[in-house]
Amino acid sequence: MKNSEMSGSSPFKMRLVHLDLKGAPPKVSYLSEVFPLFHALGANGLLLEYEDMFPYEGRLRLLRAKHAYSPPEIREILHLATLNQLEVIPLVQTFGHMEFVLKHEALAHLREVALFPNTLNPHEAEALALVGAMVSQVMELHPGARWFHVGCDEVYYLGEGETSRRWLQQEHNTKARLCLSHIKAVACHVLARHPATRPLVWDDMLRAIPEDQLSALLMEKYRKCGFLRLWAASAFKGATGVSQALTPIEHHLRNNVQWLQVAARGPADLLQGVVLTGWQRYDHFSVLCELLPVGIPSLAVCLQSLLHGGFTEDVKAKVENFLGISNLEITDFTSEGPGSFPGSDILALVTHISLHLRSSVDALLERDRYVSGWFSPYHRRRRLIHPVMVQHIQPQALSLLARWSAVVRELEAALHRVFYPDAVEEWLEENVQPSLRRLQALLQDLREAAGARPHVAQDP
Repeated sequence: MKNSEMSGSSPFKMRLVHLDLKGAPPKVSYLSEVFPLFHALGANGLLLEYEDMFPYEGRLRLLRAKHAYSPPEIREILHLATLNQLEVIPLVQTFGHMEFVLKHEALAHLREVALFPNTLNPHEAEALALVGAMVSQVMELHPGARWFHVGCDEVYYLGEGETSRRWLQQEHNTKARLCLSHIKAVACHVLARHPATRPLVWDDMLRAIPEDQLSALLMEKYRKCGFLRLWAASAFKGATGVSQALTPIEHHLRNNVQWLQVAARGPADLLQGVVLTGWQRYDHFSVLCELLPVGIPSLAVCLQSLLHGGFTEDVKAKVENFLGISNLEITDFTSEGPGSFPGSDILALVTHISLHLRSSVDALLERDRYVSGWFSPYHRRRRLIHPVMVQHIQPQALSLLARWSAVVRELEAALHRVFYPDAVEEWLEENVQPSLRRLQALLQDLREAAGARPHVAQDP
């Protein structure tokens, strides 16, 4: 089905899925499975935020993550995108969110504030040369890209460096001017070398307007300032909690429906499209939030709603059909059946673990009468236990540990098919190991307490 036939009643010509690769970047093999689904759901573009997954060369090589994509893998991703009629827009942060660059000692002198690796110092000629080199290397592997996203959101501590403070003391100089001058310099760099490529930028540093006056009013403000083409940015995951493991679909659906309302109120040709962001970490140093396979039902609901102008029963049925889910529940996390989309096994196992692992361990350790009554923290520290209580507690604890260990082994295997080892290790260590360790510690204390009790003398 051609994109033109699929756009239905959508006011958004372009519908981009944002892949945030600064955490749990999927293997190319998994992208080959989900790109056809993205297309079928109504996406016609991808916003690829590479961060440290891009294969930077030369003096920028130190930016590469351990499992960074190779140039042939980047070409394969672009080929797969083309096969599925998904236009690729690369995103390179060039101002804020520069931790993956400025954490390196060799580049730390380019920080706005010496202590913090978030923000680039816009006064340093070397800083502009650095982002220029990053842009050039990325563009080299994306020949013919119509758009290039230069990031520039959340430029924290801007104006707080020594050079900035001196600059801001001069007449007419403001933080807004400082921000705009750097954005303009980066945009001019892109245009000078790639005249056919249009730079894109996040708008939060340009906004400076109370939230209750946003939506159509804000669009009008940008139009008057010469921004003739605007994009909406909604989210399908990763925006509701820094360590969120499951995606609250209804929340994201509401966000996207509000954008449909905004689009309906504004001039028809003003909005180029919508980017459905899918953050994978809040920043380079934070924990992982929802994994991509976990967020796919939310993505499906949001894309189909944008495509058809809302979330009706008919649209719900379409989504269930695409995902192979018999009854999709958007208000909680209990959809019936695991689904048949790529990564649906991960969603089912992550849901099971998130909803039940900690609570089942809590139930044993804190609410079981034998544990709380005869093997409390007091008893555990002193290795005291009534012998009969070992027989009450140990089988339960062993059974619970065995059950969860089997689930975790299954999830680990599923995760390894989609993600690189470091992401698998991180997710399990954050979301699984704390509970399993509590169980293992209980069993260890039981064994030691049982071994420490006086032995009854037996007849020879």
